[in-house]
Amino acid sequence: MSHHQYMARAIALAKRGLYTADPNPRVGCVIVKSGQIIGEGYHRKAGEGHAEVNALAMAGEKAKDATAYVTLEPCSHFGRTPPCSEGLIAAGVRHVVCAMKDPNPQVSGRGFAKLKSAGIDVTVGILEEQARELNPGFIKRMEAGMPFVRLKMATSLDGRTAMQSGESQWITGPQARQDVQRLRARSSAIVTGIGSIKLDDSSLTVRADELGLDDEWAKEAAAQQPIRVVLDSQGQISADAKILKQSGETLLAVTKGVELEAGIEAIQLDQAANGLDLTQLLKILAEKQCNEVLVETGATLAGEFVRQGLVDEMVLYMAPCFMGSDARPLLQWPMTQMAEKQNLKIIENRMVGNDIRLTLVFEEQSN
Repeated sequence: MSHHQYMARAIALAKRGLYTADPNPRVGCVIVKSGQIIGEGYHRKAGEGHAEVNALAMAGEKAKDATAYVTLEPCSHFGRTPPCSEGLIAAGVRHVVCAMKDPNPQVSGRGFAKLKSAGIDVTVGILEEQARELNPGFIKRMEAGMPFVRLKMATSLDGRTAMQSGESQWITGPQARQDVQRLRARSSAIVTGIGSIKLDDSSLTVRADELGLDDEWAKEAAAQQPIRVVLDSQGQISADAKILKQSGETLLAVTKGVELEAGIEAIQLDQAANGLDLTQLLKILAEKQCNEVLVETGATLAGEFVRQGLVDEMVLYMAPCFMGSDARPLLQWPMTQMAEKQNLKIIENRMVGNDIRLTLVFEEQSN
């Protein structure tokens, strides 16, 4: 097998931490000696062993003079666990093949330098693009101090998201709704607006029995509920709202001076031109170590996220139905001339049950 094949296996292992490693990056490791895999591991959960530690534990003494394939630069600092670079050195590994440098300023390049100073050969850049796709939020938070924002919407073929009354359950089929559960499970936070909460009384939880994963994986994913954020500039939320009754953290983003029911936690945001300051909100979420933020909301707030250029990726579920011209549009984003139209690039197009799932990026963000 080649470097690329072993790294592909490490990337597949890293995906096992897709729903559980947050706020840490998803990382996989494969240890190879004499053409045989002798150790494998991935990072399952913050505070537990990193991928390299788990793979070395499996390899044992056989790790001496072996090659380690890691999807992200081995850490060089003490966090909740000791540095992985030191573990590789102590095990006597001869060669480390890595997909990419760690964007974390505490690590970036230092792990490689420590390995090289110990006489270990280091190769970097094998399947880097695929490795970066594992951790878009962690990378953006480390490089830009902002989380990766994913906007999820469901629409009919004629671009409608709800009837005029607000009724929207259900536009898409059960397979698409299961897919949305997985988007929630991989997210650090879910953002919605008070209008959506008042209309649907959503809980915005990850539900193990709806993920379509094996039982153990589903339970682990659902145990780590994302932070739920409701933008409520006028303090309209009811103390009986379902979203406030769930396990995990719920934040109400409000303007200064708004009084809320006792026991409801609020974060104060400044008022912007068209509502609350969304950039300020995202910076606060980054400070809370949120990597990926899922926006699940109606046309007004969704339109504002898009209009301000805050959406990194849009996931659109399109159902084969018509809802009519009186139904609500996908986005509130008034345009009057063709020159104003916003082009998007489709980066994935696949069927989910009877619905089409489009993954898109805005054209200026696709390079």
